[in-house]
Amino acid sequence: MSDIEVLEGGCLCGRIRYCVATDNREGYYCHCRMCQLAFGNVFASWLNVQKSEVSWLNGEPQYYQSSRIAKRGFCSSCGTPLSFAFVDSERMDLSVGSFDQPNQIKPVSHFAVETRVAAWHVPDGLPEECAADYQALNDRWKQAYGEDVNPGLDAVRQGT
Repeated sequence: MSDIEVLEGGCLCGRIRYCVATDNREGYYCHCRMCQLAFGNVFASWLNVQKSEVSWLNGEPQYYQSSRIAKRGFCSSCGTPLSFAFVDSERMDLSVGSFDQPNQIKPVSHFAVETRVAAWHVPDGLPEECAADYQALNDRWKQAYGEDVNPGLDAVRQGT
């Protein structure tokens, strides 16, 4: 039997609830344009976990296929963003704000800082990474959209 503390969370209206059995408590900020739009905010905060660690307690969220490579889970009743997952991955992200106790997740890095909204950024000394430097992500985009793809929102909207 595992002694890992289970974290619970869910959406604003309570229709979607989940629990995750993980010892990972290190989250990250994503500043990519797609997360900004999906959250209606200047960044999204995520906790990355194994899909097998997550149990949806009273039904799964609705999913929006935000690109050929990923889908985003949300509550169709209240709109709360709940998850992000690459379709070919065994891992997924859960939105930090949807946890019952989000203070249990500690931010450890910033991702996609090239599209960060500078006026809303408060320097915190955490490591920063550009999306273009994350080779596995760029390989996914190229496989799905072709070698000449400019990864991100423009590729999705242009349907290339």
